[in-house]
Amino acid sequence: MGTSWTEQLIHFVDFEGSLTSGVLEYGMVTVRGGAITAIHTRLCRPRGAIRAADTAIHGLSSGALAECAPLADDWEFFAGWRETGPLAAHFAGVENALIKSVWPYPRPSPDFARPGATVAEWGPWIDTGRLYPQLRPMAAAAGLAELVAAHGLQDELDQLAASHCPPERRRYHAAPYDALAGALLLAALAREPRSAALSTPQLLTLSTLDGARRDAISQDVMF
Repeated sequence: MGTSWTEQLIHFVDFEGSLTSGVLEYGMVTVRGGAITAIHTRLCRPRGAIRAADTAIHGLSSGALAECAPLADDWEFFAGWRETGPLAAHFAGVENALIKSVWPYPRPSPDFARPGATVAEWGPWIDTGRLYPQLRPMAAAAGLAELVAAHGLQDELDQLAASHCPPERRRYHAAPYDALAGALLLAALAREPRSAALSTPQLLTLSTLDGARRDAISQDVMF
């Protein structure tokens, strides 16, 4: 079966923003097994207009972000994270599209779906939005807040947020808070023997919806 994924560094990312505005905020939480090992977050200067409807959701406006550096300044951070472990997100399609809008490709990095291989792609991603319906099928919903509440993680999330998130960003639809929430969901899976027994390629296969890509990964993965 291979080495358990719980021995692998995994970098859980959440972005606030859109393809029009660009990334306005990110949270990056590194997980190994059932523990959170590092947290990084900051606000980013927009590259386009921010819709009022979006500000109502995430609470970020152009005026408050005008003096921030753009996300593009953090290339070394993101390229380095990708080199040391797979990226993760909750329904990763949004994060994948946003990161590729800034940097279409990372540096050549390990292909964690095929140990020993190298690839210049941000994915494949570990996706808690896809994993939970398969590994915890009793979950009634796949939304981030609903899963956190259903699995008794809300108090732990709020305690971590009090230490690691700016006061005004300790809520859902704030990137550091959402990244912490997703990282806690991943850490909770690492504490379950059935889920913890999976290898990193297996976890990536279960996270992949694209049929052709899933089949390609599965060729080298045994369940």
